[in-house]
Amino acid sequence: MTTAAVRDGRRGGTPPARPRAGARRARRREGLVGWAFLAPNLVLMIGFLFVPIVVAVQLSLQETRGFGDPEWVGLENYRTMVEDPDFWRSLANTVLFTAVTVPIELAAGLGLAVLLNSALPARGLLRTLLVLPMVVSGVASAMIAVILFYESNGLVNKVLEAVGLSRVAWQSEGAPAMLSVILVAIWLRLGFNMVIYLAGLQSIEPELYEAARIDGASKWQQLRLITVPLLGPSTFFLLIMNVIASFQVFDVIFVMTGGGPSGATSVLVTYAYRNGFQIREQGYGAALGIVILLITLVFTFVQWRTSRTRDLAG
Repeated sequence: MTTAAVRDGRRGGTPPARPRAGARRARRREGLVGWAFLAPNLVLMIGFLFVPIVVAVQLSLQETRGFGDPEWVGLENYRTMVEDPDFWRSLANTVLFTAVTVPIELAAGLGLAVLLNSALPARGLLRTLLVLPMVVSGVASAMIAVILFYESNGLVNKVLEAVGLSRVAWQSEGAPAMLSVILVAIWLRLGFNMVIYLAGLQSIEPELYEAARIDGASKWQQLRLITVPLLGPSTFFLLIMNVIASFQVFDVIFVMTGGGPSGATSVLVTYAYRNGFQIREQGYGAALGIVILLITLVFTFVQWRTSRTRDLAG
């Protein structure tokens, strides 16, 4: 290569082709390595998520009772759903369950996080006790709840009788049955809400509270004007996650009440299970499952969209 060519290259002329080809090979190699790491997860997602969803959509467009060849009925299962009073009752129960549990879970989780974030004696033990239900199976927790709320000789009714109150028909009346599953669901999710709020509290600068105390702000004013606004992202995340969990609740209700009495605690997932696996109307049960999936996707999209907008704004 001549001196003039070298000088042209230094002045920004056309770079040699060999380094450019090497960079392309390096990028291609990095891409292949990335796909190699993603491949196991992609295979699992395709096999255990996307393929079952496609099969469920196909099944929801058919009529089958578990025997014989399925019959293609198109959107008939969805039209039946619109006219099904039991579906609307299950949807109303799901909305009621969500409307009651989610605000209590958020408020109680925040209160416990604020309490355990302070200099409280034995706060480590209290945190462990509150988080413990998160690591226990939902079915096992529901079995414990069955013993507690057993109508004839359960611990809760014994305590009520000991203080002079009458027994409560936890299994045979609709309102007490719904109340019992609501209480258990709140107990099971309280630890998760507390942990998320604790993480948010520890990211708040202590200088903010010190400045507020110097200005004469009370504890309530500090909570209302500093803690709650700065925990907005955590609150929104928990709101979406709790709503999704409430619309997908199954194990607690299935073990404690089975959707009874007389459908008083039947929610969307238990109603879909009843149709798909007990009555064997698998096409209708699949259609119910697709509706639950769509509702969940709506809340997931809202959470993703809001988080993405906040990240871009930040």
